[in-house]
Amino acid sequence: MGRFLQIAGLVIGLAGLVLQFCISIPASMEAGRSLLGSIIFLFSFFTILTNIGAVLVHTSLLSSTGYAWLPAFAGSRMRAGIAVSIALVFIVYASVLAQLWQPQGLFLLCDVLLHYVTPVLFVLWWLVAGADGRTRWSDISWWMLYPVAYLIYALARAPFAGEVPYPFLDVPKNGAASVAISAAAITGLFLVLCVVAVVVDHGVARIRTSSVR
Repeated sequence: MGRFLQIAGLVIGLAGLVLQFCISIPASMEAGRSLLGSIIFLFSFFTILTNIGAVLVHTSLLSSTGYAWLPAFAGSRMRAGIAVSIALVFIVYASVLAQLWQPQGLFLLCDVLLHYVTPVLFVLWWLVAGADGRTRWSDISWWMLYPVAYLIYALARAPFAGEVPYPFLDVPKNGAASVAISAAAITGLFLVLCVVAVVVDHGVARIRTSSVR
């Protein structure tokens, strides 16, 4: 089951990312951005970066002998951190962003793949095969660096680029207080998911140990 989820997650995640790139770059250039600007804008989305991370985790563990192709993405800390991050992608999109626009055609397909299918597949894979009880409470501080660094990047880039990847980060439109509240809420949700991930990781490991006995 774990191997099936891993392969499915890798194939669907990679297909979604490639398709998103192929349709977003031309559309972005038609909107007035340069090729470089379009590429930078695409890779400024938390969803894209996190799905890339998920693909790299799956790729790192492809070897049937247990050899890690990409050691940096094969460890317990990275697997759990990506599980938390991609769960955040699912929750924020489903609860907030999905109501803000209505994509059509291939854009809708990419939205479904990258916001719903790949998060579900990755979290299921992590629960079945990725969780091993090795996460520590101290890992949360490392996982938190990702969303915090992303927020700093997105907000720092906004005045120069004149755009933000997500509407709730638009300071001129929403006001600094509203953006700060949104950022704090999402960061708080991420922290809660981190705590849940550590508890679940240890719980899954205990269940596996008990079943072996």
